[in-house]
Amino acid sequence: MTINDLRTVQEPLKHRYRADPASALVTLRADGDLGMGVSCSVQTGQALVKAGLHPATGGDGLSICSGDMLLQALVACAGVTLGAVASSLGIDVSGTVHAEGDLDFRGTLAVDKTAPVGFREIRLRFDLLSDADEEKMAALTRLTERYCVVFQTLAAPPALSVSLKRQL
Repeated sequence: MTINDLRTVQEPLKHRYRADPASALVTLRADGDLGMGVSCSVQTGQALVKAGLHPATGGDGLSICSGDMLLQALVACAGVTLGAVASSLGIDVSGTVHAEGDLDFRGTLAVDKTAPVGFREIRLRFDLLSDADEEKMAALTRLTERYCVVFQTLAAPPALSVSLKRQL
């Protein structure tokens, strides 16, 4: 997508959101079906993904781990955001996006109540090819971090809630 294509698509949206801020609020949804054993099938929009336990918690490795899915969502969002920002800045760029995170499964398995449940650290890395100067590349990195929805959600977590509706 060229910078002109992106501007053509986004400018009417920006205008509408400025004029009517409520129109910018969108609720995204994800749904899953509990499966046999310890699994949950999630429709991604492109394919049905069967999530299950990571082998470090007793899984058989045949189902995807939701922690992997979180990192994949970060890579996808950061990659798309970087592409949009690069287009906006007029930077020609190609390359790869990588995310890795450290988990201590003692927390998940209640082996050590002081061990955290969840990622201790997540590292996002771009390996890029570009003729852009260091100043433009620094701006590309800064703006990608600033506008990546998944990165910002992890950096400043939203309010969370859990509810249960019992069906008889």
